[in-house]
Amino acid sequence: VFGKDITLILILNNLSFDHKTVKVDMSASAVLYTRRAVAEILKSTTSVDLGSKQGKHIRLKIPYSYYGKYLTTDKRIQVTALCEVVNMHGVKLLVEKTIILEDTNIVIKIPRQVVVNKAVTLEISYANPLPEPVRRCVMLVTLMNQQVKINLAPLAPRERSKIYFEFTPRRTGPLQLQVDFSCDKFSHVKGFVTIAVAPA
Repeated sequence: VFGKDITLILILNNLSFDHKTVKVDMSASAVLYTRRAVAEILKSTTSVDLGSKQGKHIRLKIPYSYYGKYLTTDKRIQVTALCEVVNMHGVKLLVEKTIILEDTNIVIKIPRQVVVNKAVTLEISYANPLPEPVRRCVMLVTLMNQQVKINLAPLAPRERSKIYFEFTPRRTGPLQLQVDFSCDKFSHVKGFVTIAVAPA
């Protein structure tokens, strides 16, 4: 989840009866959805001794303080591990994983029944998932082909807040409401619901 530390585990297994030493070069980079690297986040090298038929786990931790300032709006991190068996020239294995960090910030609550031409109030809650405060908070609410911009108060670290949004539906059937939340540390955290508008 965006704003939390990331922990990955690489599992190495020696399938032979011979003792092996494996050099592991691990790296993590912020990338775009096209997989183009934007910035390197961290790099580490370690060496692992594997006995006959032995397996070992290598843990890689990527703290938010490492990746937060480098992420794009795609919120993707590419992690690679190049494993090379020492004294066995040319024996290499490349492991890759793309992590897409999820947003869990926007929650929209609608009343059990929404009726045409009758005012309805929605509860929209939003959060700062980061361990640091955020400022210049703005919410864009899009409904019935209209967009409303709402300036919000700053949020403390890990704080959740809510606003109430009132509107009157003018026709029956499904209505889609979209919320887009941005601040000085991240942008375009989205949430949406489809509202079923009943006849009067």
